[in-house]
Amino acid sequence: MFRWERSIPLRGSAAALCNNLSVLQLPARNLTYFGVVHGPSAQLLSAAPEGVPLAQRQLHAKEGAGVSPPLITQVHWCVLPFRVLLVLTSHRGIQMYESNGYTMVYWHALDSGDASPVQAVFARGIAASGHFICVGTWSGRVLVFDIPAKGPNIVLSEELAGHQMPITDIATEPAQGQDCVADMVTADDSGLLCVWRSGPEFTLLTRIPGFGVPCPSVQLWQGIIAAGYGNGQVHLYEATTGNLHVQINAHARAICALDLASEVGKLLSAGNSFAVTGYDLAEIRRFSSV
Repeated sequence: MFRWERSIPLRGSAAALCNNLSVLQLPARNLTYFGVVHGPSAQLLSAAPEGVPLAQRQLHAKEGAGVSPPLITQVHWCVLPFRVLLVLTSHRGIQMYESNGYTMVYWHALDSGDASPVQAVFARGIAASGHFICVGTWSGRVLVFDIPAKGPNIVLSEELAGHQMPITDIATEPAQGQDCVADMVTADDSGLLCVWRSGPEFTLLTRIPGFGVPCPSVQLWQGIIAAGYGNGQVHLYEATTGNLHVQINAHARAICALDLASEVGKLLSAGNSFAVTGYDLAEIRRFSSV
């Protein structure tokens, strides 16, 4: 569930990027980690349950040699069945660290061979699915990395081709061993959604067309896709068929992030007008199916 807790101050500002917050809860250690990005660095903060900051530091993108440091586009903790990795994406590549952000275990440089001189090259959109980490790119490709139980022997196992525009966000949900279950959705700057089934080889199940505005953020819950769009609307789709169930005029301006309490199906949307709206997906599904 969502609940209000004391605010935690950052030492610096957060960039005005969509999905620019990652949270990792560690109940066994009685800690919560927060991560945001601004320019060439990510701010990592740990806090106690009462909201008291315990430690705060900056993590800088280290890949490649260039005139200027690369701009970080997203930071995200990926919780895998056997380990937790911190993933940074930037205009030059993808970095993966151990969960504390101190030890880099993998670096993947982006290939800009097909990009025009005026086209931006970057990675954006990060999610874990089983023992894979999926990362979106400027070209619309989704890179799938096979993560070992420990160590740095990470392998790029597959590139998913379902989009023609830059990826904006990726959402996943455990498939729990069921066949033909949609357990990943990818979104892009055109508003197109691609629905996938993960596995040794990922399978594209359906494509949900866009309607002329970007889809900055998506979530997936029990077969429901919640998509937030640049026109302030939230759409709820059936994942396996792509059918639209509900269209909500949620915000006056673009939606910049969605967050999901998966245990109870509660959804929050944040807009560029500084408004936050809450939804009960279980209730919405019950009424929309009547």
